Amino acid sequence: MLVVDDEPLVARAASRLLAREHEVTIAHSGAEALERIQRGEPFDLVLCDLMMPGVSGMDFHERLSKLCPDLAARTVFVSGGVFTESARSFLAGSGHPCVEKPFDAAVLRATVNRALGADRSA
Repeated sequence: MLVVDDEPLVARAASRLLAREHEVTIAHSGAEALERIQRGEPFDLVLCDLMMPGVSGMDFHERLSKLCPDLAARTVFVSGGVFTESARSFLAGSGHPCVEKPFDAAVLRATVNRALGADRSA
């Protein structure tokens, strides 16, 4: 799984919460994440911050949809709050789940597992 978040503490927290069940790689920007995917690094799921400087989560997902549509379909967003109308519209229309920061460990794990098609929280 690829965790994409510009905040190192948040990325590490998500990684620690998910590492028991998943192999986790961290990217600190949307651009870095896209580079990893373009190099052919395989990921089953992307956990992506929605609001990042440079390449936002929305921009990342748009580019990922062209680069690797199957992986784009397995994206879970995280947000400390959706502040823009475009972000609210994007989430509403995307059909992708969004987990609020700060994370509730059980909610994060269950959301990720559902997105992978295997709800292991039961």
